[in-house]
Amino acid sequence: MSKNLTTRAEDYSKWYNELVVKADLAENSGVRGCMVIKPYGYAIWEKMQAELDRMFKETGHSNAYFPLFVPKSMFEAEEKNAEGFAKECAIVTHYRLKNDEERPGKLMVDPNAKLEEELIVRPTSEAIIWSTYKGWVQSYRDLPLLINQWANVVRWEMRTRLFLRTAEFLWQEGHTAHATRQEAIEESEKMMHVYADFAQNFMAIPVIKGLKTETERFAGADETYCIEALMQDGKALQAGTSHFLGQNFAKAFDVKFANKEGKQEHVWGTSWGVSTRLMGALVMTHSDDKGLVLPPNLAPIQVVIVPIYKTDEQFDAISGQVNVLTVE
Repeated sequence: MSKNLTTRAEDYSKWYNELVVKADLAENSGVRGCMVIKPYGYAIWEKMQAELDRMFKETGHSNAYFPLFVPKSMFEAEEKNAEGFAKECAIVTHYRLKNDEERPGKLMVDPNAKLEEELIVRPTSEAIIWSTYKGWVQSYRDLPLLINQWANVVRWEMRTRLFLRTAEFLWQEGHTAHATRQEAIEESEKMMHVYADFAQNFMAIPVIKGLKTETERFAGADETYCIEALMQDGKALQAGTSHFLGQNFAKAFDVKFANKEGKQEHVWGTSWGVSTRLMGALVMTHSDDKGLVLPPNLAPIQVVIVPIYKTDEQFDAISGQVNVLTVE
């Protein structure tokens, strides 16, 4: 790590930004507010992803994948959710470019290729997933429906920082449907505890579990459970959230099931997610003024062997032993 790294005491924010770049984790891209996650940084994210995926499957969840684009009318069907994300949405209005006759070599949007309905680039997937669940759920025998997806989302942030807040980021989002209110609440709380277990026992990051206030609650949720991690600058970082959605999305998309008595009821829902923001939490929790510090579970490189020798013969002898170790 470079000796020119700004110290935490001098400027904590600058220290973080410099460390992420100099540790070769990520860099800003040619797209405003978006990042390139470099191989070393992505190797860390893969370790997080693998452990979380194992924990999700152990708790009965299956992975699926849903479209990146959400029709505007579908997004608007859940009003609170739409209002909550309205200012952050990226919107596709046209589907083709054409040559600009007035500027040779330049391209312009083809005005004749306007979409019949605008598409929202997903800031979150409740709308597209719950509209899909309508066709998946008919009876109590179809419940609980426990689905997770690994995906990217886009939120058009004005002020961005690598990993902590970017216009596009990677995450997982769980979306579950249940027959009773109590089952859905238990699911929401369970996933908050899964996140806390992962953060504390795999990432070695202490967290506080709790409920968000009404003003901080996820748009469209009845309750939002969260884990908060304390960073070295004394500020809390929201590290993961789990939402009890009540029947809000089920009613918006008419997701009903026939109970054991044959009566139609709306299902009860949850959603929960963590993102590459955890990479930022990892850096800020463990690193110091000398550079990046990683817990063993997440270090892509566990050991570095530095040979000390005077002659080529000594180097060859040391290399022979080192090569045996690295192969094993």
